This record gives sequence, C-alpha cells and structure tokens, in this order.
Amino acid sequence: MTAPSLAQRPSKALLVGLVVSGVLALIVLAIMLRAGGPVGFGLSALLAVAPLPVLLAAVLSLDRLEPEPRLNLAFAFAWGAGVAIVLGIALTLAGQALFARAGYGTGEVEYIGTVVLAPVVEEAFKGSALLLLLRRRKEIDGLTDGIVYASMAGLGFAAVENVGYYLLSYGEDGIRAAVQLFVLRGLIDPLGHPIYTSMIGLGVAYALTRRTVVARYAAVPLGYLAAVLLHGLWNGAASARSLGLLSAAYLVIMGALIFLIVVTVRERRQLIARMGHYLPVYEETGLVSPADLRMLTTLTGRKAARQWARRKGFGQAMSDYQHAATELTMLHVRAERQGVDPDRFQAERDAYLGAMADARRWQEQGDEPCQDGINCR
Repeated sequence: MTAPSLAQRPSKALLVGLVVSGVLALIVLAIMLRAGGPVGFGLSALLAVAPLPVLLAAVLSLDRLEPEPRLNLAFAFAWGAGVAIVLGIALTLAGQALFARAGYGTGEVEYIGTVVLAPVVEEAFKGSALLLLLRRRKEIDGLTDGIVYASMAGLGFAAVENVGYYLLSYGEDGIRAAVQLFVLRGLIDPLGHPIYTSMIGLGVAYALTRRTVVARYAAVPLGYLAAVLLHGLWNGAASARSLGLLSAAYLVIMGALIFLIVVTVRERRQLIARMGHYLPVYEETGLVSPADLRMLTTLTGRKAARQWARRKGFGQAMSDYQHAATELTMLHVRAERQGVDPDRFQAERDAYLGAMADARRWQEQGDEPCQDGINCR
C-alpha cells in the first residue's frame, strides 16, 4: 500500500503499454476464433483459462506481505498476452524463414524454431515487461517483486499461447487430443512460462537491489540466459518425444521452482525480522505498541490479528495498518541499501505513520489483537 499523499500517478507509458497489449491480445484471439471456429475456439479458451485462477492466486500469494499495485500487475500480464505473443511469434517465424532460405530442411527449421529461436525471442519480450517497469523502480524493491512481475508476464503469455496449441490439437485430432495436451500443459507443467521468465525477474530485481557493479551488469544477462536455457530444455525434450528426456527436463524445472520459492520465503522472513529492528523506534509515537510488534513480526501473528479484526468489524483497517507498517520498514531498508534524500525520507515516513494512525481503530475501543493465534475470540 502506498500512502495517499505519496501515491504515484500511473505513467502514460504504462497505460499506453497496457492498452496496446490488451488490444493485441484481443486481435490474436479474434484470429484464432476465425481460424478455429466457435466450438474449437471455445473449448481451447476454456482449457487455457481453467487453471488461471489457481495459478494467479499462487503467484500473488508470494507477494501478500507487500502487494504490488494492481495496474502494474495487469500491465505485466497484458504485456505477456499481447506484445510478447505477437512479437515472439513474428520474429520466430522470420528467423525460421531465414534458416529455410539458407537451405535447411523443414524438420531442421522446425526444430531450430522450437528449441532455439522461440526461447531466445520469447524470453526477451516477456522479460522486457520488467525493463519497462524500471521507471517505477520503487515497486521493485526485492527479489520477490521481480519474480511476481515476471510470473505475471509468463502467465499472460502462456494463457494466449495455450489457446493456440489446444486449437491446433483440436483441429488435427479432435477433443481428445486437445484434452490430452491440456493434461501436459495445463496440469503437469502449468508454471513453465512463469518459471522461465522469473529467472529474468530475479536478475532485474537483484541488479536493482544491489550496489556492486557486478550485480548491476551481470545479473540481468545471467537471468535471461537461465530463462532461455530452461525454456529450450523443455521445448527440446518435448520435441524429442522421449519420456526420459521430458521427465529429466521436468525435474530441472521443478528444481527451479523450488529455488524461487526458497528465495521468496527467505526474503519474507528477512523483511519480518527487519520490522523488529526498525519499528521499535516508533513506539514513542503511540502507533506501534509492544503487542503490535509481536503481531507484525510473525506471519501467524499477522494472520491471527486480521482474523480478530474481521470479527470486530474492521478487518480492512487491520490490513491497511499491517501494510503501512510493512511499507515503512521497506522505506528504511531502501534508505539503508541505496540511500534516500532526507526530505523525501521524512515525507514518506510521515505519510506511512499517518496511514497507520488512520487505520489503528482498535485503539479507540481499548482492544489489543491477539498475536500468536492462541485464544483469538
């Protein structure tokens, strides 16, 4: 949550990017509808959309401690579904045409396009969503933020791409083939694109949150390379139609997923620990009591306090209070890590304290929320 007085106005570039991406995604889907007919397209769209609510919830749950602005998240998703899809397909086909003119056979051109060109081109355009968000650098203040934005771009890309794949399968072998492909792409490996592109998000976020020259210049290329290798590994295994290779590639990708989860969990714990370091200084303001500190510095305590507040009738106020306290902590983290203009720091600090004061309604009733999930009634 950004305090009202510090809320950033949506940039024109972000809004234009969101609109253009959305329009391109609709154009691609309209072309698919015309090519596949209403029945085939309807089935394909249903299969592509079916896992999205669960996948979106899973990605956004990584960022529940400090949720990102919805407009930024929508932009990343739309960019993947629109601009990245259109340019990815166009440049991959153009590259395949060049190899065909060079004398390569049909099978070789198809393999090069799938295993080499598609990963290189698609990851570049999906990852570019994060580069466009760099103007909102304050929103990418941790590794988790980079992972979340990259995952949203990957989910948008996968959603539209899957419609096309299911439609092709339906056109060739009917409903059964489309459903079989859905089992592979929608159930077994639904997080493929988000995982690949998360490597770029990790690199961008690492470069933004570290001061060393090596981190700033090496992290993004290394993240992009990791994304391309993971993407190419899966496409190559799928093209080989070998269960052994596919299983090996799947294990590698699942290992990458576990790594990303470990990164987010570790960063979340570090942030909560830093609350215990930075927030006690504000006890004298009356906005942070010892009980509040116990609540804010444990995930179970935060959850129990929100549940308690909902029963008391001010659940949103508790969420706002926790969010403002988290942002106040992040302000201190940014100041320590990168430096912040003193006047800017004071303005942001006072705005977050004001938001905490506005939200702290239980104090007016003389209540103190339970902190550890015990005896919460």
